Amino acid sequence: MIQRSSAALSLLALAATLCCQPASAQSSATETPLTALPYTPSLDTQAMDRSVDPCEDLYQFACGHWNKNNPIPSDQSRWSVYAKMANENQRYLWGVLDKLAQGGPERTANQDKMGDYFGACMNEDAAREQGLAPLQPLLSRIDGLADKRELPALLAALQLATNNERFFFRFSSGQDFADASRQIAFAVAGGLSLPDRDYYLGKDAKSVKLRSQFEAHVARLLELGGATPAAARAEAKTVLKIETALARASLSKVDKRDPYKSFHVVDAQGLQALTPGFDWAAYQQALGAPAGLTRFNVTEPAFMKAFAAQLKALPLAQLKTYLRWQTLSSHAALLSPELVQANFDFFGQTLNGVPQLKARWKRCVELVDVQMGEALGQEFVARNFSPALKEATLKMTTQIETAMAARIDKLEWMSPATRKRAQEKLHAIVNKVGYPDRWRDYSALPVARGSFVANVQAGHGFELRRQLAKIGQPLDRGEWGMTPQTVNAYYDAQMNDINFPAGVLQPPLYDAKLDDAPNYGNTGGTIGHELVHGFDDEGRQFDAQGNLKDWWGKKDGAAFEKRAACVADQYATYTIVDDIKINSKLTLGEDLADLGGLVLAWAAWQAQIADMKPASRDGLTPEQRFFVGYAQWDCNDARPEALRVKAKTDPHSPGRYRINGVVVNMAEFERAFNCKPGQKMVKPEAQRCKVW
Repeated sequence: MIQRSSAALSLLALAATLCCQPASAQSSATETPLTALPYTPSLDTQAMDRSVDPCEDLYQFACGHWNKNNPIPSDQSRWSVYAKMANENQRYLWGVLDKLAQGGPERTANQDKMGDYFGACMNEDAAREQGLAPLQPLLSRIDGLADKRELPALLAALQLATNNERFFFRFSSGQDFADASRQIAFAVAGGLSLPDRDYYLGKDAKSVKLRSQFEAHVARLLELGGATPAAARAEAKTVLKIETALARASLSKVDKRDPYKSFHVVDAQGLQALTPGFDWAAYQQALGAPAGLTRFNVTEPAFMKAFAAQLKALPLAQLKTYLRWQTLSSHAALLSPELVQANFDFFGQTLNGVPQLKARWKRCVELVDVQMGEALGQEFVARNFSPALKEATLKMTTQIETAMAARIDKLEWMSPATRKRAQEKLHAIVNKVGYPDRWRDYSALPVARGSFVANVQAGHGFELRRQLAKIGQPLDRGEWGMTPQTVNAYYDAQMNDINFPAGVLQPPLYDAKLDDAPNYGNTGGTIGHELVHGFDDEGRQFDAQGNLKDWWGKKDGAAFEKRAACVADQYATYTIVDDIKINSKLTLGEDLADLGGLVLAWAAWQAQIADMKPASRDGLTPEQRFFVGYAQWDCNDARPEALRVKAKTDPHSPGRYRINGVVVNMAEFERAFNCKPGQKMVKPEAQRCKVW
């Protein structure tokens, strides 16, 4: 995934950080629905700071004035070209949904559901009046837990209502790493409220302080949930103790990038043996999983053993405290203004430094996007995507794949046998552009105009049941992992496909009105980036069919690792914030994709203009326009708190280094701007990193 967005939002992220605010708040007064997407050229000369020498800092040269002209909005932790586009898409979809919410006999079945869902979500008065009432059925079940043997059925009910991993673990479907055509059950470690295990284990002053702030937040939310102040403080300590124990048994973000460390197949007896005090058969029956499952991937066996130890050691009252906390926290952003504010104060302001709550309409659009995303995508695509745009994207993709094939053929460090398998994988990649060939069916999703929280819970249950129903079924290789309106793109190693939603193929990322140079630098770089993910340090471990399989010769693998280490060593020198350096083991896949992607985009552009003589424009040569176009995809800024979170959790390097860190390795950039030895953007030839 290139994450020139954040990415498709998980519902857990919505509950944690994307909280709403009253309609009278400041940000909603300055934003109104859009009837059309605004236009910004893919090379924006107004964003450039020409007082900066690009040979000293290409990012500042290309984006210096963008940052000045686009300060971080008060309801955002960071801001970028992608984030701004995503916000504009949201405003556009706000207009669509607001109209649908007004009703009318002409609405289709999907439009009817989206309109009623959005209308219920926007009714803040009802949320205020209902308070905790929508949660009472779940809270009552937790309070009524009389024996730990009842836990499997209770966890199933809680997970169906939230569809997240906060309740110890997530149980769903996934492609078998050993046979990508087969879908099996996955038991995935979870149970944590903070973004990463290191928040619980770090001994530095900032980590210690944040844990104290988190404990105070837990107590506040439990008190709003009905506990006395003294009881809430004691229960918060219990929550932190349980989550810390789970964190100790969890894999790090870097370890999770190694697919072999997340692939542990067991049968039903093996699964039960990991957690002897937890009845998996009863749990699966209550969840509605297919009967008779015999193959499970337990992503973290050590975590499951820790879960079993906690289950055995915890008094029933403490277990209920943990479940009550996770229920309140998972729903807080959906409830009364007091709970919304409490949720935001920690997850938004303390953790990410965001000054102001988001407008309610944003949260409601995001929820529709997550829970009925393809229905909403049909509305977006019908108005903003054309066959000509799809054809142009596919042409560029073909050119970039041709460039990759040529480079593989010329690799001196790769043996003929491995080179052949690399070509097989390249030619097996499926390119998905715009939107799915077959739209998702939402007919089984119940929606009621007056039941906002119930609608969200129904959406969670609908999606979890949809995922569970895949187990044991033929793989649907046409399925997408992003909605069409998403401003992002991704590569899926097991599907062996690259996906470019309609939302990312709009100006200023792809601009049909401009010349090829910035488009190949920007969108071409994105396409190349996703393609290279199939051959980065993680993606290269999967074969052409998407199976986890070592298809590399031993010497070839060592040669790749040596070249990848050059990139890792380079990025490890860059500072994110304060004295925190990039964790280049975490960001390596994205850094490799950035570098290889732009190299391929350049080759594709050269092929595109082979019979042309493109002219200079805006005081820039065609070659300079290519690199400025590339740099401007990630003009961005972030709050210090968000950068600290990013340093621990984000596999992408900060935008400045995703630009400057790439071009210092390209002689083509040096020639384009006539850079001289000794300048910051010039790396001696012998020190340049080159993989593909």
